[in-house]
Amino acid sequence: MERVPDKNGYYGKFGGKFLPETLVPALKQIEESYEKFINDTEAQAKLNDLLKRYAGRPTPIYFAENLSNLLDVEIYLKREDLVHTGAHKLNNALGQALLAKYMGKTRLIAETGAGQHGVATATCAALMGMECEVFMGKVDVDRQSPNVKRMKLLGTKVTPVYSGSKTLKDAINAAMQDWVATVQNTHYILGSVVGAHPFPMIVRDFQSVISKEAVPQFLEIAGRHPDCVVASVGGGSNAAGIFAKYLEVEGVKLIGVEAGGRSNKDGDHSAKLNYGRPGIVHGNFTYILQTDEGNLMPVHSVSAGLDYPAVGPEHSYLKDIGAAVYETCSDREALDAFQALCRHEGIIPALESSHALGHVMAHKEKYKGQKVLINLSGRGDKDMPIIEEELGL
Repeated sequence: MERVPDKNGYYGKFGGKFLPETLVPALKQIEESYEKFINDTEAQAKLNDLLKRYAGRPTPIYFAENLSNLLDVEIYLKREDLVHTGAHKLNNALGQALLAKYMGKTRLIAETGAGQHGVATATCAALMGMECEVFMGKVDVDRQSPNVKRMKLLGTKVTPVYSGSKTLKDAINAAMQDWVATVQNTHYILGSVVGAHPFPMIVRDFQSVISKEAVPQFLEIAGRHPDCVVASVGGGSNAAGIFAKYLEVEGVKLIGVEAGGRSNKDGDHSAKLNYGRPGIVHGNFTYILQTDEGNLMPVHSVSAGLDYPAVGPEHSYLKDIGAAVYETCSDREALDAFQALCRHEGIIPALESSHALGHVMAHKEKYKGQKVLINLSGRGDKDMPIIEEELGL
């Protein structure tokens, strides 16, 4: 498959740069510095060393035998929950924090929904001696309190956002506003494959370490490639990471799973690739959930990390050319999958990852006898307040 994006940051018709003029020089600096950074032998050696000795890579692929026997589907898990800080988010945060130092920046900012990207950014700031502020919707501050406490312990300022729906999209808006005012000394570590070019490309590239490991690992374990690779999709970083190298492998079906929420009614889900239409948000042209007037619709997911009304432009492109298929998983199906993985494999997954497994479980007849690789993007400690409320623990 042809490498995307093009030189203007477009994946087909999706992507681009739609930001205030004050940020155009910053985007150009990031793009030029990133090109030098990825070709700097010493910088890449430092990143690879941190990924190995600090983050704990490579992460293993685990054959979930008990669950496989129960479903009559061969379930394999790429264990990103074992990365330091508990999720795939550290892969990108380490890369971008090093890039920020490379550019001479002294302060990091980030947005976060579920809190995992916030924790990853706070961790990198502490490691590298940088000032850090994380913006988080007030709704997510309340429902992801364990991660808020972790960020504060790491020395990061957590700023609640009270505007709009008080969730991830509003946290991104607040981070963008801060970046406009502080761009001289601040690098904005976007946590997903969203935003203006070059952010979707940079985040995908740093997350592609997942599939760089997974392709040979799966061949060693199973003797052939998987029939399907499945990952949850909010903004889309964990899916972009595990899809990256599998896009080059013929015969492997790529399946992204969006948050189906409580129902298919507007405001009750976050399935933009299934129910949205293209528009511009947060600096790029992509599929979004919007009203006839072009305003963003309210969204819902039991998982804070999937509670976002848009998706990365590369996913929009992959959908339109048929290179990946995007399905949905309801709150209930995700909670059932969460419990199944806990009870049958002794693994407590993030609710984001539970959507990927939940889709497979809900459609097990379709996957019967197949080898299915699921990206287990994070662990579920952060979701305990939600789990307590939903499951009555």
